[in-house]
Amino acid sequence: MNVGIVGGGQLARMLALAGYPLDLRFQVLDPASDACAGQVAALLRGDYDQETRLEALADWADVVTFDFENVPAEAAHTLERQVAVYPPAQALALAQDRLLEKTLFWELGIPTPAFTTVASLKELQAAIERVGLPAMLKTRRLGYDGKGQYLLREAADADAAWRALGGVPLLLESFIPFEREVSVLAVRGRDGSTACYPLVENHHRDGILRLSRAPLAAPELAREGWNYARRLLDRLHYVGLLAVEFFVRDGRLIANEMAPRVHNSGHWTIEGAQTSQFENHLRAVLGLPLGLTEALGHAAMINCIGSLPPRAAVLAVPGAHYHAYGKAARPGRKVGHITLRADTPAALEAGLEQLLPLAGYRADDFHSPPLAGNPDD
Repeated sequence: MNVGIVGGGQLARMLALAGYPLDLRFQVLDPASDACAGQVAALLRGDYDQETRLEALADWADVVTFDFENVPAEAAHTLERQVAVYPPAQALALAQDRLLEKTLFWELGIPTPAFTTVASLKELQAAIERVGLPAMLKTRRLGYDGKGQYLLREAADADAAWRALGGVPLLLESFIPFEREVSVLAVRGRDGSTACYPLVENHHRDGILRLSRAPLAAPELAREGWNYARRLLDRLHYVGLLAVEFFVRDGRLIANEMAPRVHNSGHWTIEGAQTSQFENHLRAVLGLPLGLTEALGHAAMINCIGSLPPRAAVLAVPGAHYHAYGKAARPGRKVGHITLRADTPAALEAGLEQLLPLAGYRADDFHSPPLAGNPDD
């Protein structure tokens, strides 16, 4: 079968690599001539909203999916008129607009920070009075990896925040002093069957994910997150892998955002789960039975930002796996990741102590507070 992917980055690359053992063929649409997925799949070069390119992809493919949620929603609707498209264009459109996304969370009873729209400096000043401080000013669209955000700590920050982000539709959210960040990865098939991966704990710096660990031993939080994810899957008639990021505060989850695609915090599943997020996404969009999602012991993923660590040094660490994306080195760019699998939490931490310095981090950069209560409850 032929799978078209809109977006030719590392997520499309890993989808293709997961799909070849299933006897699938891939073509990716991307405006960049050096899109890294083009090294492992046929590259159809063109803008995401270029009708002739969309038609060419639809004519070739049996199903089309995405590796990037900021593809114009109209392009997804155009494709839907010609070929099966999963996740549905509606889910893509909702995830592109923080107001629509937060409203959906609220409608489904999923806790989320207090929020209000902002269209002028005067409205921002009034919103600060309603939401309170500290607060996050965010663009409604095109924000990822910490982009399009401004933290306001006091009312005097309003002018600078407006200068930095004003001129586009904005959202002001209350700032959550969270204890940890987690994500839920859930997958839904064409037949409505669902499966969830173990809860993942994430560590960010400068808005970019640096480290994920799984599974997080917090059964009550996991059940809460799976419940919220299934509400979203069902409401959206979703097909494919959905990631939902949460803050943890006082032992409860508060939804931050969702991503209608395979997700950076799920890379550990390549070696650390019965079925990787990439294979399960493909199974879902093709109407195949979903694979098991249980963790194989304990796993971690380290993002390589800007440059890759020495390959031999990484592979010398037991249980470590090296993933290069075929991208040129550049400050702030995700160029690869390391995954680590171990049988015990202690062995995982021992491996991380060796691997984190290789990726430019200190081994003590990513500590979390103890979980509330007994994780085995």
